[in-house]
Amino acid sequence: MSRSAQTAAKIPPTGRWAVEASVPACLVPQRLAGIDQDGLARICLTVADGRIEAIEAVTGPSDALSTGMVFPSFVELHTHLDKGHIWPRRRNPDGTFFGALDNVTLDREAHWSAADVAARMDFSLRCAYAHGTSAIRTHLDSIGKQIGISWPVFSEMRERWAGSIELQAVALFSIEHVADRAHMSEISAALRTHDGILGGVTYMVPELDQGLDTLFRLAADNGFDLDFHVDETQDPTARSLHHVAEAALRHRFAGQVTVGHCCSLARQGEDEIKATIDKVAEAGIAVVSLPMCNLYLQDRVPGRTPRSRGVTLLHELKAAGVDVAVSSDNTRDPFYAYGDLDALEVFREATRVAHLDHPFGDWPKAITATPASVMGIDAGRLRVGGPADFVLFKARTWTELLSRPQADRIVVRNGQAIDTTLPDYEELDALLLDHTKDLVRGPQASGP
Repeated sequence: MSRSAQTAAKIPPTGRWAVEASVPACLVPQRLAGIDQDGLARICLTVADGRIEAIEAVTGPSDALSTGMVFPSFVELHTHLDKGHIWPRRRNPDGTFFGALDNVTLDREAHWSAADVAARMDFSLRCAYAHGTSAIRTHLDSIGKQIGISWPVFSEMRERWAGSIELQAVALFSIEHVADRAHMSEISAALRTHDGILGGVTYMVPELDQGLDTLFRLAADNGFDLDFHVDETQDPTARSLHHVAEAALRHRFAGQVTVGHCCSLARQGEDEIKATIDKVAEAGIAVVSLPMCNLYLQDRVPGRTPRSRGVTLLHELKAAGVDVAVSSDNTRDPFYAYGDLDALEVFREATRVAHLDHPFGDWPKAITATPASVMGIDAGRLRVGGPADFVLFKARTWTELLSRPQADRIVVRNGQAIDTTLPDYEELDALLLDHTKDLVRGPQASGP
Protein backbone atom coordinates (compact mmCIF):
# COMPACT_ATOMS: atom_id res chain seq x y z
CA MET A 1 0.00 0.00 0.00
CA SER A 2 1.36 3.45 -0.93
CA ARG A 3 2.02 6.08 1.69
CA SER A 4 -0.95 8.11 0.38
CA ALA A 5 -3.23 5.07 0.59
CA GLN A 6 -2.03 4.41 4.14
CA THR A 7 -2.78 8.01 5.11
CA ALA A 8 -6.24 7.86 3.53
CA ALA A 9 -6.97 4.62 5.38
CA LYS A 10 -6.15 6.31 8.69
CA ILE A 11 -8.65 9.13 8.22
CA PRO A 12 -11.66 8.19 10.35
CA PRO A 13 -15.17 8.37 8.84
CA THR A 14 -16.35 10.47 11.78
CA GLY A 15 -14.95 12.26 14.80
CA ARG A 16 -11.88 14.36 15.42
CA TRP A 17 -8.51 13.94 13.71
CA ALA A 18 -5.51 16.01 12.64
CA VAL A 19 -3.06 16.15 9.76
CA GLU A 20 0.34 17.80 9.51
CA ALA A 21 1.16 19.31 6.10
CA SER A 22 2.75 22.23 4.31
CA VAL A 23 0.29 24.82 3.01
CA PRO A 24 0.63 27.80 0.66
CA ALA A 25 0.38 30.53 3.27
CA CYS A 26 -1.71 32.69 0.94
CA LEU A 27 -4.57 30.16 1.24
CA VAL A 28 -4.92 30.54 5.01
CA PRO A 29 -6.49 33.82 6.22
CA GLN A 30 -4.77 33.76 9.61
CA ARG A 31 -1.17 34.76 10.17
CA LEU A 32 1.22 31.79 9.98
CA ALA A 33 4.70 31.43 11.41
CA GLY A 34 7.66 29.83 9.69
CA ILE A 35 6.80 30.68 6.08
CA ASP A 36 9.66 29.53 3.84
CA GLN A 37 11.10 31.14 0.69
CA ASP A 38 8.48 29.35 -1.46
CA GLY A 39 5.58 30.72 0.56
CA LEU A 40 4.89 27.42 2.35
CA ALA A 41 4.23 26.99 6.07
CA ARG A 42 4.08 23.75 8.04
CA ILE A 43 0.77 23.47 9.91
CA CYS A 44 -1.26 21.03 11.95
CA LEU A 45 -4.86 21.10 10.73
CA THR A 46 -7.44 19.65 13.12
CA VAL A 47 -10.80 18.40 11.84
CA ALA A 48 -13.89 17.83 13.98
CA ASP A 49 -17.41 17.00 12.81
CA GLY A 50 -16.67 17.87 9.21
CA ARG A 51 -15.21 21.30 9.88
CA ILE A 52 -11.76 22.77 10.50
CA GLU A 53 -11.39 23.13 14.25
CA ALA A 54 -7.85 24.51 14.38
CA ILE A 55 -4.89 25.53 12.22
CA GLU A 56 -1.69 25.74 14.21
CA ALA A 57 2.01 25.97 13.50
CA VAL A 58 3.93 22.73 13.90
CA THR A 59 6.14 23.02 16.97
CA GLY A 60 7.23 19.45 17.54
CA PRO A 61 6.30 15.77 17.25
CA SER A 62 2.57 15.00 17.43
CA ASP A 63 0.06 12.22 16.82
CA ALA A 64 -1.24 13.93 13.67
CA LEU A 65 -1.12 12.16 10.32
CA SER A 66 1.82 13.45 8.30
CA THR A 67 1.79 14.24 4.60
CA GLY A 68 3.38 16.60 2.11
CA MET A 69 1.14 19.51 1.06
CA VAL A 70 -2.47 20.54 1.57
CA PHE A 71 -4.66 22.74 -0.64
CA PRO A 72 -8.23 23.82 -0.08
CA SER A 73 -10.66 22.26 -2.55
CA PHE A 74 -10.38 23.72 -6.05
CA VAL A 75 -12.69 26.22 -7.74
CA GLU A 76 -13.16 26.27 -11.54
CA LEU A 77 -14.39 29.64 -12.82
CA HIS A 78 -14.76 28.89 -16.55
CA THR A 79 -15.84 25.54 -18.01
CA HIS A 80 -18.21 24.14 -20.65
CA LEU A 81 -19.96 21.17 -19.08
CA ASP A 82 -22.52 20.98 -21.89
CA LYS A 83 -19.80 20.43 -24.54
CA GLY A 84 -17.66 17.98 -22.57
CA HIS A 85 -16.59 14.63 -24.00
CA ILE A 86 -18.15 14.89 -27.47
CA TRP A 87 -14.77 14.42 -29.18
CA PRO A 88 -15.32 10.70 -29.99
CA ARG A 89 -18.31 11.58 -32.19
CA ARG A 90 -17.35 15.09 -33.35
CA ARG A 91 -13.69 15.93 -33.78
CA ASN A 92 -11.96 19.09 -34.90
CA PRO A 93 -10.01 17.97 -37.97
CA ASP A 94 -7.64 20.94 -38.18
CA GLY A 95 -7.57 22.02 -34.53
CA THR A 96 -8.56 25.59 -35.37
CA PHE A 97 -10.95 27.88 -33.55
CA PHE A 98 -13.35 28.02 -36.49
CA GLY A 99 -13.16 24.26 -36.92
CA ALA A 100 -14.21 23.98 -33.28
CA LEU A 101 -17.14 26.38 -33.72
CA ASP A 102 -18.43 24.56 -36.77
CA ASN A 103 -18.19 21.06 -35.36
CA VAL A 104 -19.70 21.93 -31.98
CA THR A 105 -22.63 23.53 -33.80
CA LEU A 106 -23.15 20.37 -35.85
CA ASP A 107 -23.00 18.15 -32.77
CA ARG A 108 -25.30 20.40 -30.77
CA GLU A 109 -27.97 20.42 -33.47
CA ALA A 110 -27.77 16.67 -34.00
CA HIS A 111 -27.38 15.24 -30.50
CA TRP A 112 -27.83 17.59 -27.55
CA SER A 113 -30.98 16.16 -26.04
CA ALA A 114 -31.61 16.49 -22.31
CA ALA A 115 -30.42 12.91 -21.78
CA ASP A 116 -27.24 13.46 -23.79
CA VAL A 117 -26.31 16.71 -22.01
CA ALA A 118 -27.13 15.27 -18.58
CA ALA A 119 -25.03 12.13 -19.06
CA ARG A 120 -21.95 14.03 -20.23
CA MET A 121 -22.34 16.75 -17.62
CA ASP A 122 -22.61 14.23 -14.79
CA PHE A 123 -19.54 12.37 -16.09
CA SER A 124 -17.57 15.63 -16.07
CA LEU A 125 -18.68 16.51 -12.56
CA ARG A 126 -17.62 13.12 -11.26
CA CYS A 127 -14.17 13.72 -12.75
CA ALA A 128 -13.91 17.16 -11.14
CA TYR A 129 -15.12 15.87 -7.78
CA ALA A 130 -12.58 13.03 -7.76
CA HIS A 131 -9.79 15.52 -8.52
CA GLY A 132 -10.79 17.71 -5.55
CA THR A 133 -13.03 20.46 -6.96
CA SER A 134 -15.90 21.86 -4.90
CA ALA A 135 -17.25 24.66 -7.12
CA ILE A 136 -17.64 25.15 -10.88
CA ARG A 137 -19.03 27.84 -13.14
CA THR A 138 -20.05 26.55 -16.57
CA HIS A 139 -21.08 28.36 -19.73
CA LEU A 140 -24.13 26.88 -21.48
CA ASP A 141 -24.74 27.30 -25.20
CA SER A 142 -28.00 29.27 -25.13
CA ILE A 143 -29.33 29.47 -28.67
CA GLY A 144 -32.71 28.40 -30.03
CA LYS A 145 -34.05 25.09 -28.75
CA GLN A 146 -30.96 24.53 -26.58
CA ILE A 147 -32.13 27.14 -24.07
CA GLY A 148 -35.08 24.97 -23.14
CA ILE A 149 -32.93 21.83 -23.02
CA SER A 150 -29.69 22.69 -21.25
CA TRP A 151 -30.93 25.07 -18.54
CA PRO A 152 -33.40 22.63 -16.96
CA VAL A 153 -30.71 19.93 -17.13
CA PHE A 154 -28.30 22.29 -15.38
CA SER A 155 -30.81 23.03 -12.62
CA GLU A 156 -31.34 19.31 -12.09
CA MET A 157 -27.60 18.76 -11.92
CA ARG A 158 -27.10 21.64 -9.49
CA GLU A 159 -29.68 20.10 -7.16
CA ARG A 160 -28.22 16.61 -7.52
CA TRP A 161 -24.68 17.81 -6.75
CA ALA A 162 -25.63 20.20 -3.94
CA GLY A 163 -23.26 19.72 -1.03
CA SER A 164 -20.60 18.19 -3.26
CA ILE A 165 -19.99 20.73 -6.04
CA GLU A 166 -21.52 24.20 -6.01
CA LEU A 167 -22.62 25.05 -9.56
CA GLN A 168 -23.20 28.30 -11.43
CA ALA A 169 -24.11 28.73 -15.10
CA VAL A 170 -23.72 31.47 -17.71
CA ALA A 171 -25.81 31.95 -20.86
CA LEU A 172 -23.52 31.80 -23.90
CA PHE A 173 -24.41 33.33 -27.27
CA SER A 174 -22.83 35.73 -29.78
CA ILE A 175 -23.11 39.48 -29.36
CA GLU A 176 -25.07 39.59 -32.64
CA HIS A 177 -27.95 37.71 -30.96
CA VAL A 178 -28.56 40.62 -28.58
CA ALA A 179 -30.46 42.47 -31.31
CA ASP A 180 -33.03 39.64 -31.39
CA ARG A 181 -35.66 40.70 -28.86
CA ALA A 182 -37.37 37.31 -28.79
CA HIS A 183 -34.03 35.62 -28.07
CA MET A 184 -33.18 38.02 -25.27
CA SER A 185 -36.64 37.65 -23.75
CA GLU A 186 -36.16 33.87 -23.67
CA ILE A 187 -32.68 34.28 -22.18
CA SER A 188 -33.96 36.60 -19.45
CA ALA A 189 -36.72 34.19 -18.52
CA ALA A 190 -34.31 31.26 -18.37
CA LEU A 191 -31.86 33.16 -16.15
CA ARG A 192 -34.59 34.25 -13.77
CA THR A 193 -35.99 30.72 -13.58
CA HIS A 194 -32.65 28.99 -13.14
CA ASP A 195 -30.73 31.68 -11.23
CA GLY A 196 -28.23 32.15 -14.05
CA ILE A 197 -25.59 34.64 -15.12
CA LEU A 198 -25.80 36.73 -18.28
CA GLY A 199 -22.98 36.21 -20.74
CA GLY A 200 -22.04 36.42 -24.39
CA VAL A 201 -19.20 36.26 -26.87
CA THR A 202 -17.86 39.67 -27.90
CA TYR A 203 -16.38 40.40 -31.33
CA MET A 204 -15.30 43.60 -33.04
CA VAL A 205 -18.57 43.98 -34.90
CA PRO A 206 -20.34 47.30 -35.64
CA GLU A 207 -23.07 46.51 -33.11
CA LEU A 208 -20.63 45.70 -30.27
CA ASP A 209 -21.20 48.79 -28.12
CA GLN A 210 -24.95 48.77 -28.68
CA GLY A 211 -25.06 45.09 -27.74
CA LEU A 212 -22.99 45.67 -24.62
CA ASP A 213 -25.27 48.52 -23.56
CA THR A 214 -28.28 46.23 -23.91
CA LEU A 215 -26.61 43.49 -21.87
CA PHE A 216 -25.49 45.83 -19.10
CA ARG A 217 -28.96 47.39 -18.85
CA LEU A 218 -30.59 43.96 -18.79
CA ALA A 219 -28.18 42.78 -16.10
CA ALA A 220 -28.73 45.88 -13.96
CA ASP A 221 -32.51 45.66 -14.26
CA ASN A 222 -32.61 41.99 -13.28
CA GLY A 223 -29.73 41.71 -10.84
CA PHE A 224 -27.70 39.45 -13.14
CA ASP A 225 -23.92 39.24 -12.97
CA LEU A 226 -22.06 39.30 -16.31
CA ASP A 227 -19.49 36.89 -17.73
CA PHE A 228 -18.13 37.34 -21.26
CA HIS A 229 -15.94 35.43 -23.70
CA VAL A 230 -13.61 38.17 -24.94
CA ASP A 231 -11.03 38.48 -27.74
CA GLU A 232 -10.27 34.79 -28.17
CA THR A 233 -8.00 35.54 -31.10
CA GLN A 234 -4.45 36.49 -32.05
CA ASP A 235 -5.68 39.53 -34.00
CA PRO A 236 -4.18 42.60 -32.28
CA THR A 237 -7.06 44.76 -33.57
CA ALA A 238 -9.49 42.73 -31.45
CA ARG A 239 -9.98 45.00 -28.47
CA SER A 240 -13.47 44.26 -27.22
CA LEU A 241 -12.00 43.93 -23.72
CA HIS A 242 -11.52 47.70 -23.77
CA HIS A 243 -15.13 48.12 -24.90
CA VAL A 244 -16.43 45.85 -22.11
CA ALA A 245 -14.52 47.87 -19.52
CA GLU A 246 -15.82 51.15 -20.91
CA ALA A 247 -19.38 49.79 -20.87
CA ALA A 248 -19.04 48.73 -17.22
CA LEU A 249 -17.84 52.22 -16.31
CA ARG A 250 -20.41 53.93 -18.51
CA HIS A 251 -23.25 52.07 -16.81
CA ARG A 252 -21.67 52.28 -13.34
CA PHE A 253 -22.48 48.60 -13.14
CA ALA A 254 -22.63 47.38 -9.53
CA GLY A 255 -22.65 43.64 -10.25
CA GLN A 256 -19.72 41.32 -10.90
CA VAL A 257 -18.21 41.38 -14.40
CA THR A 258 -15.93 38.52 -15.44
CA VAL A 259 -14.14 38.13 -18.76
CA GLY A 260 -12.43 35.05 -20.15
CA HIS A 261 -9.61 34.49 -22.66
CA CYS A 262 -8.54 38.07 -23.63
CA CYS A 263 -5.84 36.51 -25.85
CA SER A 264 -5.34 39.45 -28.20
CA LEU A 265 -4.25 41.71 -25.33
CA ALA A 266 -0.82 40.02 -25.46
CA ARG A 267 -0.45 40.97 -29.14
CA GLN A 268 -1.01 44.70 -28.73
CA GLY A 269 1.35 47.63 -28.22
CA GLU A 270 2.44 48.64 -24.74
CA ASP A 271 0.46 51.90 -24.68
CA GLU A 272 -2.72 50.14 -25.74
CA ILE A 273 -2.13 47.35 -23.23
CA LYS A 274 -1.73 49.82 -20.38
CA ALA A 275 -4.81 51.81 -21.37
CA THR A 276 -6.96 48.67 -21.47
CA ILE A 277 -5.62 47.18 -18.24
CA ASP A 278 -6.16 50.50 -16.45
CA LYS A 279 -9.79 50.48 -17.61
CA VAL A 280 -10.29 46.86 -16.56
CA ALA A 281 -8.87 47.61 -13.11
CA GLU A 282 -10.98 50.75 -12.73
CA ALA A 283 -14.13 48.83 -13.67
CA GLY A 284 -13.36 46.05 -11.18
CA ILE A 285 -13.53 43.35 -13.84
CA ALA A 286 -12.15 39.88 -13.05
CA VAL A 287 -10.15 38.03 -15.70
CA VAL A 288 -9.94 34.26 -16.13
CA SER A 289 -7.31 32.75 -18.40
CA LEU A 290 -7.73 29.32 -19.98
CA PRO A 291 -4.13 28.30 -20.65
CA MET A 292 -4.64 24.76 -21.93
CA CYS A 293 -7.41 25.52 -24.41
CA ASN A 294 -5.73 28.72 -25.58
CA LEU A 295 -2.46 26.88 -26.20
CA TYR A 296 -4.40 24.32 -28.22
CA LEU A 297 -6.37 26.69 -30.46
CA GLN A 298 -4.47 29.96 -30.66
CA ASP A 299 -1.87 30.66 -33.35
CA ARG A 300 -2.50 27.27 -34.95
CA VAL A 301 -1.42 27.29 -38.60
CA PRO A 302 -0.93 23.99 -40.46
CA GLY A 303 2.74 23.15 -40.91
CA ARG A 304 3.97 26.06 -38.78
CA THR A 305 5.12 26.07 -35.18
CA PRO A 306 2.99 28.45 -33.08
CA ARG A 307 4.72 31.71 -32.17
CA SER A 308 2.37 32.72 -29.35
CA ARG A 309 1.32 30.96 -26.16
CA GLY A 310 -2.21 32.30 -26.50
CA VAL A 311 -2.62 33.33 -22.86
CA THR A 312 -3.45 36.82 -21.70
CA LEU A 313 -1.19 39.13 -19.67
CA LEU A 314 -1.68 37.57 -16.25
CA HIS A 315 1.22 39.27 -14.49
CA GLU A 316 0.40 42.74 -15.78
CA LEU A 317 -3.30 42.42 -14.95
CA LYS A 318 -2.56 41.16 -11.46
CA ALA A 319 0.00 43.92 -10.85
CA ALA A 320 -2.74 46.44 -11.70
CA GLY A 321 -4.99 45.00 -9.00
CA VAL A 322 -7.19 42.91 -11.27
CA ASP A 323 -8.54 39.63 -9.86
CA VAL A 324 -6.99 36.92 -12.03
CA ALA A 325 -7.90 33.22 -12.15
CA VAL A 326 -7.06 30.25 -14.37
CA SER A 327 -9.44 27.46 -15.29
CA SER A 328 -9.96 24.35 -17.43
CA ASP A 329 -12.33 25.67 -20.13
CA ASN A 330 -13.25 22.82 -22.49
CA THR A 331 -12.65 19.09 -22.00
CA ARG A 332 -12.46 16.51 -24.80
CA ASP A 333 -14.47 18.46 -27.35
CA PRO A 334 -13.60 20.28 -30.61
CA PHE A 335 -12.28 23.30 -28.69
CA TYR A 336 -9.83 21.19 -26.68
CA ALA A 337 -9.23 17.50 -27.37
CA TYR A 338 -7.82 16.81 -23.90
CA GLY A 339 -8.37 17.72 -20.24
CA ASP A 340 -10.20 16.12 -17.31
CA LEU A 341 -11.39 19.05 -15.16
CA ASP A 342 -8.35 18.70 -12.92
CA ALA A 343 -7.62 22.15 -11.54
CA LEU A 344 -4.17 21.05 -10.42
CA GLU A 345 -3.33 20.24 -14.03
CA VAL A 346 -4.52 23.73 -14.96
CA PHE A 347 -2.26 25.31 -12.34
CA ARG A 348 0.68 23.13 -13.34
CA GLU A 349 0.37 24.11 -17.01
CA ALA A 350 -0.33 27.77 -16.23
CA THR A 351 2.80 27.87 -14.07
CA ARG A 352 4.90 26.54 -16.94
CA VAL A 353 3.28 28.59 -19.68
CA ALA A 354 2.94 31.93 -17.88
CA HIS A 355 5.84 31.64 -15.39
CA LEU A 356 3.75 31.76 -12.22
CA ASP A 357 6.80 30.84 -10.19
CA HIS A 358 10.10 32.01 -8.69
CA PRO A 359 8.41 33.20 -6.59
CA PHE A 360 5.06 31.45 -6.56
CA GLY A 361 3.74 34.25 -4.38
CA ASP A 362 -0.04 34.07 -4.09
CA TRP A 363 -0.61 32.52 -7.53
CA PRO A 364 -2.14 29.40 -5.87
CA LYS A 365 -5.17 31.62 -5.23
CA ALA A 366 -5.84 31.55 -9.00
CA ILE A 367 -7.48 28.10 -8.70
CA THR A 368 -8.92 28.53 -5.22
CA ALA A 369 -9.63 31.74 -3.32
CA THR A 370 -9.80 34.17 -6.25
CA PRO A 371 -12.39 32.30 -8.36
CA ALA A 372 -14.36 31.61 -5.18
CA SER A 373 -14.45 35.34 -4.45
CA VAL A 374 -15.55 36.10 -8.02
CA MET A 375 -18.33 33.50 -7.69
CA GLY A 376 -19.35 34.98 -4.34
CA ILE A 377 -18.99 31.70 -2.44
CA ASP A 378 -17.22 30.54 0.71
CA ALA A 379 -14.61 28.18 -0.74
CA GLY A 380 -11.02 28.03 -1.89
CA ARG A 381 -9.31 28.68 1.42
CA LEU A 382 -8.57 26.94 4.70
CA ARG A 383 -10.04 28.73 7.69
CA VAL A 384 -10.93 27.83 11.24
CA GLY A 385 -14.66 27.11 11.39
CA GLY A 386 -14.84 26.47 7.66
CA PRO A 387 -15.73 23.19 5.98
CA ALA A 388 -13.05 20.49 6.06
CA ASP A 389 -12.79 20.39 2.27
CA PHE A 390 -9.19 20.00 1.13
CA VAL A 391 -6.74 17.96 -0.92
CA LEU A 392 -3.68 16.23 0.51
CA PHE A 393 -0.59 15.53 -1.58
CA LYS A 394 2.41 13.34 -0.86
CA ALA A 395 4.54 15.98 -2.65
CA ARG A 396 6.43 18.12 -0.16
CA THR A 397 7.59 21.02 -2.33
CA TRP A 398 6.46 22.92 -5.41
CA THR A 399 8.86 21.09 -7.69
CA GLU A 400 7.54 17.74 -6.44
CA LEU A 401 3.92 18.86 -6.68
CA LEU A 402 4.15 20.19 -10.24
CA SER A 403 6.39 17.48 -11.69
CA ARG A 404 3.83 14.66 -11.46
CA PRO A 405 0.05 14.37 -11.98
CA GLN A 406 -0.47 13.61 -8.26
CA ALA A 407 -2.80 10.75 -9.11
CA ASP A 408 -2.45 9.46 -5.54
CA ARG A 409 -3.86 12.64 -3.96
CA ILE A 410 -6.28 12.31 -1.06
CA VAL A 411 -9.47 14.35 -1.39
CA VAL A 412 -11.22 15.21 1.89
CA ARG A 413 -14.79 16.49 1.88
CA ASN A 414 -16.67 17.32 5.06
CA GLY A 415 -13.80 15.79 7.00
CA GLN A 416 -13.91 12.43 5.23
CA ALA A 417 -11.64 10.94 2.56
CA ILE A 418 -13.70 10.32 -0.57
CA ASP A 419 -13.34 7.69 -3.28
CA THR A 420 -11.13 9.30 -5.95
CA THR A 421 -11.69 6.62 -8.59
CA LEU A 422 -12.31 8.39 -11.88
CA PRO A 423 -15.27 7.35 -14.06
CA ASP A 424 -14.39 5.04 -16.95
CA TYR A 425 -14.65 6.47 -20.47
CA GLU A 426 -16.43 3.25 -21.44
CA GLU A 427 -19.50 4.63 -19.66
CA LEU A 428 -19.92 7.07 -22.54
CA ASP A 429 -19.47 4.57 -25.36
CA ALA A 430 -23.18 3.92 -25.93
CA LEU A 431 -23.78 7.67 -26.08
CA LEU A 432 -20.89 8.55 -28.37
CA LEU A 433 -19.55 5.66 -30.40
CA ASP A 434 -22.78 4.96 -32.27
CA HIS A 435 -22.29 8.34 -33.91
CA THR A 436 -18.66 8.10 -35.04
CA LYS A 437 -19.92 7.68 -38.60
CA ASP A 438 -21.07 11.32 -38.55
CA LEU A 439 -19.26 13.60 -40.96
CA VAL A 440 -16.33 15.54 -39.52
CA ARG A 441 -16.20 18.97 -41.08
CA GLY A 442 -13.60 21.69 -41.22
CA PRO A 443 -14.06 25.40 -40.58
CA GLN A 444 -17.04 27.03 -42.27
CA ALA A 445 -18.67 29.69 -40.15
CA SER A 446 -18.26 31.71 -36.99
CA GLY A 447 -20.59 31.98 -34.01
CA PRO A 448 -21.11 29.78 -30.95
